[in-house]
Amino acid sequence: MTAAAEPSKAVLLLSCPDRVGLVARIANFIYERGGNILDLNEHVDVDERQFFLRVSWSLDNFSIPADDLESAFAPLAREFRANWTIRFSGTRNRMAVFVSKYDHCLREILWRHSLGEFDIDIPLVISNHPDLAPLVEAHGIPFHVVPVTPETKAAAEQRQMALCEEHGIDTIVLARYMQVLSPEFTGRWAGRIINIHHSFLPAFVGGNPYRQAYRRGVKLIGATSHYVTDELDEGPIIEQDIIRITHRDTLDDLVRKGRDLERLVLARALRLHCDHRILINGRKTVVFD
Repeated sequence: MTAAAEPSKAVLLLSCPDRVGLVARIANFIYERGGNILDLNEHVDVDERQFFLRVSWSLDNFSIPADDLESAFAPLAREFRANWTIRFSGTRNRMAVFVSKYDHCLREILWRHSLGEFDIDIPLVISNHPDLAPLVEAHGIPFHVVPVTPETKAAAEQRQMALCEEHGIDTIVLARYMQVLSPEFTGRWAGRIINIHHSFLPAFVGGNPYRQAYRRGVKLIGATSHYVTDELDEGPIIEQDIIRITHRDTLDDLVRKGRDLERLVLARALRLHCDHRILINGRKTVVFD
């Protein structure tokens, strides 16, 4: 059996109360151990006095083995009272995709995955409908149908969570999955469930939001990707975009433009998440792009 390749790069994401010298102390930790910093971004929330940092460095001449890096950095993190994670190059994010019947976001993910654009593995796709099975199975990915009704919702979620646990899922993507997840579900994968939806909320709630927007003559439509919490569509926003609408656009035009925005905004959000570029700051995010 061939041994796994040693990672060539480490990425640290860190947030803590702001204080003087944080960047210098962290940079010195890397320098003293032979690391070469490749990229460094930091931000201070002056209102909350919180410090945020993303730094990546080469491990080519680093004196600490990757397996020992977290324990070596832990004393400094405790001193800073920090929330932090370290990821290594070559570590692929294991992602489950949840869908219903809309296929545009799923197609975008599968296409980019087939190109190797995302550093991810997709062990399975879960749906509450069988419609998209041929599309998913054509990519060689197992497709699991877990029907959801008001009476079976709790049992269905237990089945979905068991499948995700069984496959060691790191991140769950709701690619237009038309079901609301329970607090138990969102809590188990807190900060690791990503959703996409139109940005008409709260103005046009309920069914047919594009028809509602068309009838009101909106001049902008948009899409939002965010982390899922137990507050419906209120989680920390990762990425958004808009496109202009004119009186010449039909309802079909609005739907088409909205569909394009949704798939592109979700793709950008997934890249940011998988590249370890996002720190959650309460109900907001700090995104180092």
